[in-house]
Amino acid sequence: MRHPVPLTIDRPALVSAVLVRVPAGFPSPAQDSFDDGRIDLNEVLIRDVTSTFILRVTGDSMEGIGIYSGDEVLVDRSLTPQDGDVVIAVLDGDFTIKTLHVHPDRVVLHPENPAYPDVEVPSLSTLHIWGVVVYGIRHINQRKLH
Repeated sequence: MRHPVPLTIDRPALVSAVLVRVPAGFPSPAQDSFDDGRIDLNEVLIRDVTSTFILRVTGDSMEGIGIYSGDEVLVDRSLTPQDGDVVIAVLDGDFTIKTLHVHPDRVVLHPENPAYPDVEVPSLSTLHIWGVVVYGIRHINQRKLH
């Protein structure tokens, strides 16, 4: 099994930014503008570079919360997982992305798709919460950019 490697950041990931609120409902003439300029995505998205990884999602078990096959998720291993967090879990050696539910008598890995059952972690299984998902990167246009 291949294990993820940490992000390596040797320079800022600067993107041009015109920060304007864009209505997703009805068009609106009123727009709250922010400072125009550049944003360093490393500063905005990454809290701890040595503990942050990007993983590509396969499968459709998390579509209910907008995580689709082919998307990438930004995972922070320095965060302590809590009930309700979307996590990368390693269950008996296999990686999976699920919502973590911690009950007094059991731990459940919950898929966000009704086509899949909850995974109640058996007491003899080995469960390791590898990291907490902090951002999702959704591919809107599937054209290759490079």
